[in-house]
Amino acid sequence: MVYKEELTVSHRIKDKKQRNIATYKLRSKMFVQYENLLHKINTGPHHLTQKEIAQIIEKQLNRFDGEFYILMCYSILSNHVHVLIDTSVQVPTEMEEYFKPWLYSNLDVTMKRIKGPSAVYSNRVLGRNGQFWERESYDIYIRNEKMLINVVHYILNNPVKGRIVKSWEEHEWTYVMPGLTG
Repeated sequence: MVYKEELTVSHRIKDKKQRNIATYKLRSKMFVQYENLLHKINTGPHHLTQKEIAQIIEKQLNRFDGEFYILMCYSILSNHVHVLIDTSVQVPTEMEEYFKPWLYSNLDVTMKRIKGPSAVYSNRVLGRNGQFWERESYDIYIRNEKMLINVVHYILNNPVKGRIVKSWEEHEWTYVMPGLTG
């Protein structure tokens, strides 16, 4: 699963468009392998299978919906969460940019707003301390409508791929914004 050599080669491509395509394909390949690994992990914490913990995660995902992002879809699995948010609600008007600059945040700050409280509350329920989430999140930029539809289907079908349910609609901890699936 080590792609250091391939990544080095892709960074040497002179044509910027071809370099971006090669890097994108490599990152996609890495993501698929990482995702497959997550589904195969049978050891370690699977706290998100507990209803109370899944409810905490769900509440925190919904907490800033409409304020810092529009929650488009998510799927909470045993050891990870997939979430699709639209942060365009943070694009300020001229007046807001001048008077309320603290309202707008980068994706990492937005994720901390979700992960921080959900970790505290989950640890409290579990009677434990320490790190709950991985420090990093894997994020991608949605470039067009086709990619959006692919990502939505990917997220929704994750519980099916993980053999939790036969249809995504059966998974209690999956949400999709009305009208997004067609």
